[in-house]
Amino acid sequence: MAGMTSTTRPLLNRRLAEFGTTIFAEMSALALSTGSINLGQGFPDTDGPEEVREAAVRALRDGRGNQYPPGPGIPELRLAIAAHQERRYGLSYDPDTEVLVTAGATEAIAAALLALLEPGDEVIALEPYYDSYAACIAMAGAARVPVTLRPHLDEVEGASFRLDLDELRAAVTDRTRLLLINTPHNPTGTVLTRAELAAIAELAVERDLLVVTDEVYEHLVFDDAEHLPLATFPGMRERTVTIGSAGKSFSFTGWKVGWVTSASPLLTAVRSAKQFLTYVSSGPFQYAVAEALALPDRYFTAFREDMQTKRDLLAAGLTEAGFQVFKPAGTYFITTDIRPLGAALAEEGDGFAFCRALPERAGVVAIPNAVFYDHREAGAPFVRFAFCKRGEILQEAIERLLKLSLPRS
Repeated sequence: MAGMTSTTRPLLNRRLAEFGTTIFAEMSALALSTGSINLGQGFPDTDGPEEVREAAVRALRDGRGNQYPPGPGIPELRLAIAAHQERRYGLSYDPDTEVLVTAGATEAIAAALLALLEPGDEVIALEPYYDSYAACIAMAGAARVPVTLRPHLDEVEGASFRLDLDELRAAVTDRTRLLLINTPHNPTGTVLTRAELAAIAELAVERDLLVVTDEVYEHLVFDDAEHLPLATFPGMRERTVTIGSAGKSFSFTGWKVGWVTSASPLLTAVRSAKQFLTYVSSGPFQYAVAEALALPDRYFTAFREDMQTKRDLLAAGLTEAGFQVFKPAGTYFITTDIRPLGAALAEEGDGFAFCRALPERAGVVAIPNAVFYDHREAGAPFVRFAFCKRGEILQEAIERLLKLSLPRS
């Protein structure tokens, strides 16, 4: 038949066969079709600082970035990234050879993994993990080895997810090439402690492992938590690829401006892969992000405090609605356990079924955490809500969710 292929081999590369449409696309479409409040996908519903937006407009009007920017990123942004790392963490990077601008953190992750992995390599990732990790590892022909963050209930410290360092160490084999670390951690909200990061660093040095760290939520840590880049630990600067993002720090997720900082040999490898992905992107926005990174500390403090207020609002509402809440130490996501809602409402602990039913039941969209797990059963009862929304939207979502526990007439 005309237009039909004659081969019986599946059209999709077998490495990607397990990856269909992302859960974010499915749940966002469900939000639109039902008129629900979308607390699933992690994007703010307000723009970031006006002066940063105006910087982008000014760049457009001045003709800066409207044509191809330099492959590694414009010099102004690379300088600003290097200055940010030095000012906040005491990490010194050469903006010419150790900083790379990418099309968001997603491209940075892809470029790093495609550059540094070969078929047969093993990558240890903290489970649950951002869905692009698994896809990029697969595209590189490597094997992912999940180490699961386990739920922990403490009467004093509350509910949280924790890393078992013994399990991490046991996961390393002779085939392990790379550790993929995310802190602050999406979706659990865990922020790895100094002791945990020191143990990871010691393991990486001992076993001569590369490390890719996704630190896009670096400016969103709450209470007594502290973000500590893994590259600051002994022996780690020369083996760590650190990834950052303007989208999460300045609430311009559509601009897709991310970056990599690393020692020159590692960065050269990542850049070699990145040039064949987007090559360049976000020209005028790069100039705006350069100005954003130079904002005074009061911006970052106010941003963090605003998100913490929203976290507390949604956490209290979810608790009142009957969820077990794992109050995050970082990011702008709250993970909940649906089982306390009861077997019927919680769909017998099936987060997928719960999230697909929730828009009709309550007019709210969330994400089932099981999509972030290889061990689906470990994530089955957990559901993630985003709190990077306006206060009145969060309050309306809470009021809708509170109706879940009301008896039906």
